[in-house]
Amino acid sequence: MDERAARRPPLVVVMGVTGSGKTTVGQALADRLGVEFADADDFHSTASIAKMASGHPLDDDDRAPWLAAIGSWLVEHDEQGAVVGCSALRRRYRDVLRSAAPRLQLLHLTGDPAVLTRRVADRPGHFMPASLITSQLETLEPLEADEPGRAADLTHPVDDIVADFTASLYSTGERP
Repeated sequence: MDERAARRPPLVVVMGVTGSGKTTVGQALADRLGVEFADADDFHSTASIAKMASGHPLDDDDRAPWLAAIGSWLVEHDEQGAVVGCSALRRRYRDVLRSAAPRLQLLHLTGDPAVLTRRVADRPGHFMPASLITSQLETLEPLEADEPGRAADLTHPVDDIVADFTASLYSTGERP
């Protein structure tokens, strides 16, 4: 990694199924790193939001323009760094994001489906129903050994998750 790249704040996707804490952890991580946070939900089309709100999971055709928009946003934030909370459930979705932003780091929030269901049920006003957790868990492909990132238990305190991940960025040469 060249010196200029080592000085740039990182680009991070906080990933996981609905209810895993992507927004909470992502915002806390962005605050810690002094970078902008974006919620990938804000990149969905109106049609995709309506589809999910009606209890139907998205397919790859629905996700393609969404992933492209997130990838473009990451490219726009490459110099200043950024954090995005994004499900990024499959390896190929993460590969799309990494092809746009090669230095992307991944933080995968994992946990018990019962905890996820309770969290989603307790979340008022969100378009994603708890009924889609099962579909997301079936779609989920955990991080593979060659992907740049790590997993964290979503039941751990947010500050601990952020501190542990930030420390891991030091070991990868990113500048936290």
